[in-house]
Amino acid sequence: MARRSKGRDISGWLVVDKPAGITSTAVVNKVRWAFEAKKAGHAGTLDPAATGVLAVALGEATKTVAFVTEAMKAYRFTLRFGQATNTDDAEGEVIATSDLRPSDAEIVEALKDFSGEIMQVPPQFSAVRIDGERAYARAREGEEFELAARPLYVEELDLVARPDADHAVLQMVCGKGGYVRSIARDLGQSLDCLAHVIELRRLWSGPFGAEDAITVDEIEALARTPALDERLLPLEAALEDMPKVTVNEVGAVRLKNGNPGQVVTADCDFGDTCWASFRGKPIAIGTYRAGEIHPSRVFNLNG
Repeated sequence: MARRSKGRDISGWLVVDKPAGITSTAVVNKVRWAFEAKKAGHAGTLDPAATGVLAVALGEATKTVAFVTEAMKAYRFTLRFGQATNTDDAEGEVIATSDLRPSDAEIVEALKDFSGEIMQVPPQFSAVRIDGERAYARAREGEEFELAARPLYVEELDLVARPDADHAVLQMVCGKGGYVRSIARDLGQSLDCLAHVIELRRLWSGPFGAEDAITVDEIEALARTPALDERLLPLEAALEDMPKVTVNEVGAVRLKNGNPGQVVTADCDFGDTCWASFRGKPIAIGTYRAGEIHPSRVFNLNG
């Protein structure tokens, strides 16, 4: 009996506009099925209720996920003032209320404390691990516990709309590990009026933006067709902010074997993390030292 194939050797990035009501893992599974791909992963979880850019990596592109995960990301979200919930979003139970409502000027002033390098405590209902167990699992059991504050870099946090006294729309650009729900919770506390997130959309993630995104409905309609393959972005799309070097055939062979490869041209400095290209294709990611790139990740692309 012939051995059953485990999937296609296909590599690249698909930018998905995730709808509300589905997990990030479910989106990845849908993409993997649609491409019949051997391997898939994503660069940064979105809560089930959240929408927007979810970058999904296939095949060898999964080796670049960490670089997108570490990149800056942008979010637009709507707050509901006057209520705190146990999940810090609209999915949870209201645990406290307030009749106070902040003015636009008060919101703008309070936002100054949430810019730059800040410390942020994740929501109780989050995927943070406590002694090997997810925090949300303990929270669902009604267990009381404290989570340690974590550093977060917030590049921008602005008030962009005020539909009414009960709501405000904010836009944030931040680094890895930011919880929008925590921003809402802490802002509400600082304004003495309480708040939680009712709507959240990721606008872009590293090099990937909504203009490149495909919907889940489109994925299902184009599944297992050349038309869907055409929507795939190349592996190196994740590396556009990383310096690039080129290598010759000898260098490419050495890199593929996990050894340092001599660089022909370089747009980086000693010690920089960069990616190597041979005949227009990415070969490896590594550290540039004295005319060579020392690989940390090696790509096995066909062709």
